[in-house]
Amino acid sequence: MNKRILFISGSIGLGHVTRDIAIANELRAVRDDLEIHWLAAHPASFFLQENGETLLPEAADYLDENLIAESASRGFKLNLWRYAMDFRRQWQHNIDLVHRVTARDKYDLIIGDETYDLATAFRERPHLKKSPFVMIYDFVGFEAMTRNPLEQLGIYVMNRMWAAGFPHKPAAYDLGLFVGELEDVPDRRFGFLLPNRRTFALSRYKFVGYILPFRVEEYRDSHQVRADAGYGTEKLIICAIGGTSIGRELLEMCGNAFPFITKNIPDVRMILITGPRLAGDSINVPEGVEVREYVPSLYRHFAACDLAIVQAGGTTTLELTALRKPFLYFPIEGHCEQEKYVAGRLARHGAGVRMRLSETTPRSLAEQVVRNLGHKPEYPAIPIDGAATAARHIVDLLAR
Repeated sequence: MNKRILFISGSIGLGHVTRDIAIANELRAVRDDLEIHWLAAHPASFFLQENGETLLPEAADYLDENLIAESASRGFKLNLWRYAMDFRRQWQHNIDLVHRVTARDKYDLIIGDETYDLATAFRERPHLKKSPFVMIYDFVGFEAMTRNPLEQLGIYVMNRMWAAGFPHKPAAYDLGLFVGELEDVPDRRFGFLLPNRRTFALSRYKFVGYILPFRVEEYRDSHQVRADAGYGTEKLIICAIGGTSIGRELLEMCGNAFPFITKNIPDVRMILITGPRLAGDSINVPEGVEVREYVPSLYRHFAACDLAIVQAGGTTTLELTALRKPFLYFPIEGHCEQEKYVAGRLARHGAGVRMRLSETTPRSLAEQVVRNLGHKPEYPAIPIDGAATAARHIVDLLAR
């Protein structure tokens, strides 16, 4: 009899669902008796269907965290605490939906990628957990990004919830997976009188390394990659903002920098990727700048480019690091995961050039582009077999 898995891809954008599919594919490679059903909101749901995955009908009613994040953003700023508070007020909807699904159909395992709503529900109401539960993380604890006393208190409460019961009570999940390395976890407390984050992570999570949706060795031949992607010998700049509409200002900044870039590098081509949630005709760009909306397998275009300009998305910057491409990255301002954790990881790897949109002009951006375009970086090797490692841990749990 097949083993049935409910896989919930719960984070915003597209980065998480790409790694979730990579894990699912590795699971199928290890065991041929698995039946995987999915819950996710748009655009992850679209991506799952595009890849032939089985999306449950209830996915159409799954709470769209992207809408919450987009409505909480102010231009290129998103305070993660405010977003989390908005989501917290609505997440009972998802808990009820998952409960209906698991009450109707029996699953041998539930996997949640950053499904904090579900993990909290299972901790507070254990009777809701009908199957062993795997939780996937890529950062540990929140950070206050302002001096606002209300935010400081809110972050403390959220971190206290994160570390609840440690070390005396077991976690709500049966297996915690951390996508990354131990050094990605700050060696400091969650807060006053709260446990050390790295000690907590070592006790609660299995570290699997990083996860890519492609094999890096297949993209080392840049000439072949460019030919396969339909590019010529011109200098190529790819600008992308990820799976939400947050980032319009960044793309328009890139477009406005293009005339300054061409003064120094005449043979240059700039392509703006708006992604699946921002209409291409909604941004204003000068003549000569190309605009595309959703692009499948965006990593192919990163592999072909001479320089990338991106948000500080964890998956996007990881792909560029693994491909050893020069890139400029702009953390969404106020977004503690991007400003603290992703930026910290990139600094540790010596990858990319950190920028701040509110302190950047088209001319200063052009100067950085000219300085870094075509540079051949030598980032250190990073562990990229995370999907296979995660699959092994999950299969071990299934066997138990």
